[in-house]
Amino acid sequence: MAMRDGGLAHGLSFRHVEVGQDAPGIFQKPLTDLGDGQPARRAVEYLRAKAVFKGSIAGSGALDPQTRERIALAVAEQNACQYCVSAHTAIGRKAGLANDEMLANRQGRSSDAKADAALIFTRALVTHTGQVSKAEVDAVRAAGHSDGEIIEIITHVAMNIFTNLLGKSTQVEIDFPKIDLSPTA
Repeated sequence: MAMRDGGLAHGLSFRHVEVGQDAPGIFQKPLTDLGDGQPARRAVEYLRAKAVFKGSIAGSGALDPQTRERIALAVAEQNACQYCVSAHTAIGRKAGLANDEMLANRQGRSSDAKADAALIFTRALVTHTGQVSKAEVDAVRAAGHSDGEIIEIITHVAMNIFTNLLGKSTQVEIDFPKIDLSPTA
């Protein structure tokens, strides 16, 4: 895969990134029951893996809960994960996001300028599997995101791609009000 716009770090500082000590716990018990017709057990394993990952890597930080949910909605829609779109729509409501805002978030946009820059960057990360350009990093930085926040955005994108893969591959039953994916997803 070709490198986009000259380099890996684009001047980002990784000094502010902390990973919880529980992160390796996700690998302690593998998902051994995939494909054996036990969706309830897969759901438990899915939720366990998600909780460990989210709690140890991206459970808190400088990004506000609304921005974290906006990122989750954008990634879920882009990856066509109906479970995650449904879940994060419910969670987004609890975080104070309006329906129109969440619809825009699913398309990678926001009415809030700083959040909009984060979502444009989010879509670029997913589209280019992380190989974003210096201009894309500079744009999210120019919108007011610190290096630490940019690293958090990348972490949240990775976490949500991971949970999208888990949700889709384990075919977890949607246990939130079901939200249809956009026709373009």
